[in-house]
Amino acid sequence: MKIALITENSQAAKNSIINDALIAVAEPLGHQVFNYGMYTAEDSASLTYVMNGLLAGILLNSKAADFVVTGCGTGMGSMLACNAMPGVFCGLVIDPTDAFLFSQINDGNAMSMPYAKGFGWAAELNLQDCYRKIFENEGGAGYPKERAHFMAANRGILKDVKAASCRDMLTVLKTVDQDLLKAAIAGERFAEYFYANSQDEEMSAYLRSVAA
Repeated sequence: MKIALITENSQAAKNSIINDALIAVAEPLGHQVFNYGMYTAEDSASLTYVMNGLLAGILLNSKAADFVVTGCGTGMGSMLACNAMPGVFCGLVIDPTDAFLFSQINDGNAMSMPYAKGFGWAAELNLQDCYRKIFENEGGAGYPKERAHFMAANRGILKDVKAASCRDMLTVLKTVDQDLLKAAIAGERFAEYFYANSQDEEMSAYLRSVAA
């Protein structure tokens, strides 16, 4: 699995803590982690939580990533922005129980965490425990197990509803504010990671034209 990490500007100073915790859990399980930044609070490319959502939509719909880990001060803004994108199903994860239930019941493809609220002593241990509950088990197995069939049916219905209520991602890219889009893909490693992993040539070509 290709896992993308996206950190917004108010929490950029914690990127290395978040990235190290994610790598410590994900890589031994056979997953790859791509840190899209922000890397420090001084990065020239500054990401807001709205941009986090836009980036999540780009990465997941192009299949450049299979799962997105993001967040902000409370985690709520990034979650809302992610869920505004087609094909993105993002849960707010605060503790390992949230992570386990989101994985087993909702089987989403993105998680948003609070990196300011409640981020205190041993915060990196909570991060690792949350990531472990997301990535160590196959998603969508259901909890409780006897309701797995109904949960799977509801996930399918939700996907259909979202597909009916959202435009496709390329249309989103073409109609969203182009300065916002250009700023969202201005990270120093975006081009290096994205174009090597994207499986959508039309989206890649359009983003190249925006960045030019």
